[in-house]
Amino acid sequence: MANATLVVMAAGMGSRFGGVKQLEPVGKHGEVLLDYSVYDALRAGFDKVVFIIKKEIEADFKALAGDRIARHVEVEYVFQTTPPHRKKPYGTGDAILCTENVVDSPFAVINADDFYGADAFRQVYQGLQKKDEYCMVGYRLANTLSENGSVSRGVCDIKDGYLAKVTEMTAITKDTDLDPDTVVSMNMWGLQPDIFPELKSQFAEFLTTADITKDEFYIPFVVDRVVKEGKKQVSVYRTSAVWYGMTYREDKEKVTEAIAKMTADGEYPEELWG
Repeated sequence: MANATLVVMAAGMGSRFGGVKQLEPVGKHGEVLLDYSVYDALRAGFDKVVFIIKKEIEADFKALAGDRIARHVEVEYVFQTTPPHRKKPYGTGDAILCTENVVDSPFAVINADDFYGADAFRQVYQGLQKKDEYCMVGYRLANTLSENGSVSRGVCDIKDGYLAKVTEMTAITKDTDLDPDTVVSMNMWGLQPDIFPELKSQFAEFLTTADITKDEFYIPFVVDRVVKEGKKQVSVYRTSAVWYGMTYREDKEKVTEAIAKMTADGEYPEELWG
């Protein structure tokens, strides 16, 4: 049994032949964003990684990232499918539910196309040691905005260090009226295996009440309901780390420069898996 598992949501990626931005190199030796997340997770104490991908990109994904990571840590794959009546999968809640049979330890969930920073992984790993609660890592809104367009963020209402509510807000730009210190979720959750029965029951309800041709089953909705029903508390750990992502293709230059600076400053080795 793993001590702690990192679950990486990567089913939104397409084939490398389509020029997928999330799998474009940002490191000197071909490293992509998720390489840095896994590297930081291993340094924090995680000892297993589960990638959620689409079956049709398995070979490409392994060639570009999965195989080299598997040389350093136990790796498993699960596949999220797109039903015939939809254009894309059901969403992040469904993605996590797909991992039920391969996750039997406390686990963190992240997006494959985000850079979270080493401090975030240290904090979520420590939070996972508290088996009777969930946790999340929150970022300053100002540290998560793109210069190249609007973004969506989960705005957090925090009471006494615990999550009281998370509200999805869309079309947030650098010119937002929101306080730059507002704490937002970047989909870095620390969960326990007892979330799976909750995911199952809420997903079954979703299928009977939602527009199943387009509505999405998001993990923040599940966590928000668990909190409101008093089933679990969710500790919020704040990080001063700057989040980086490639929401827009124009973001790549900034991400690559940031990685290069962190490498020059000694935060990462020049060849990550060397």
